[in-house]
Amino acid sequence: MAWTLTHEAWLRQLHFDDAALASTYSHYRAIVAGLDAHLAAVESDLKSYLERGPFTEAVSRLSAYRGISELGALSLSAEVCDWRRFPRATSLMGFCGLVPSEYSSGERKVRGRITKSGNLHLRTQLVESAWAYQHRPAVGATIKKRQERCGEDTITRAWAAQLHLCAKFRRLAERKSSRNVVVTAIARELTGFLWAEMAA
Repeated sequence: MAWTLTHEAWLRQLHFDDAALASTYSHYRAIVAGLDAHLAAVESDLKSYLERGPFTEAVSRLSAYRGISELGALSLSAEVCDWRRFPRATSLMGFCGLVPSEYSSGERKVRGRITKSGNLHLRTQLVESAWAYQHRPAVGATIKKRQERCGEDTITRAWAAQLHLCAKFRRLAERKSSRNVVVTAIARELTGFLWAEMAA
């Protein structure tokens, strides 16, 4: 079940007659509340770096893309640092561990699952961002507001990426039984679009 406001309201109205169950549930809720407060404090500290520091321009450009929040863009920027150190998009994909593994025997080459040998933080962020492309292309109020700080070229590239990735997500979802396989493929292509954006 998704941790939405509706789910939170449902959790709040749960009551248990058994004292042990009520105590255990209360303890679990307190732990979750503490973790939420800790996460909010960390995010508050990080937000100060959105408007200053070495990643301001990168955050503005990356967050113009669907599925990438400003904090997500900050995470990507901090992990990659210099996007031009990767000569090709495939080099960055390999750095993220989003390329397929390969088994070779003589003339025979077999491609397997992604290597997962790269940067875990980058891969996690890109996979989470890729889920946003399962829906139809659209520019909502949040993305539009973030794009106000970007140039027209970035906005054009972000829209082209969205059109391509949303269409590809739908095509792959029709053929593949595993949504995780689909979203991994989208994350890999999203990496290419982001590399092209930052190397432009």
